[in-house]
Amino acid sequence: MRFSLRIYSCKQTAAFLEKILARQNRGLPSQFAVLSRADNRLIGYCGFFHQEVDGTNEIEIGYRLHPNYWNKGLATEAAQAARDHAFRDLNLSRVISLIHPENAASRRVAEKIGLQFEHETVFKGFPALVFTISRERWLTNRAA
Repeated sequence: MRFSLRIYSCKQTAAFLEKILARQNRGLPSQFAVLSRADNRLIGYCGFFHQEVDGTNEIEIGYRLHPNYWNKGLATEAAQAARDHAFRDLNLSRVISLIHPENAASRRVAEKIGLQFEHETVFKGFPALVFTISRERWLTNRAA
C-alpha cells in the first residue's frame, strides 16, 4: 500500500465496492476481480478508474494484487486483458495509467503492455507519471 493514497477502513472499502458495482450496472468501464487459476482465490483487482487528470477526463487502467502473487506476471496479464477489453470491446480511444515515480514494478507493467510515458503531474496531491496508449498505437502494435 506504499503507493496508495490511503488504506481504506471497512466502511470505505464497502463504499468503494458499491461505487464499482454501480458503474458496472450502468455499463461503464469498471474493475474486475483477479482470481488465482490454481485455487480460484481472490487475489486482487484490475480494471478501469474514471479520473480527472490535469483537467481532462481519463480512463485509467489500475491494478492491485496481494503481495503473495507479485513477480509472477499476473499484474501484466490482468492489465493486458483490461487494455485489450478497452480497445476491442469498449472502443475507447485511449487509456492511461497513473504511477508514482518510485513504483518501478507498476511502471514495468505499464511498459510491458505498451503504455508509454507521457508526462509528470500531481494527482490528488501526489507526484505521478502519466503513461498512455491510444487505440491506434494498440492496433499498430497488434499488427506488427
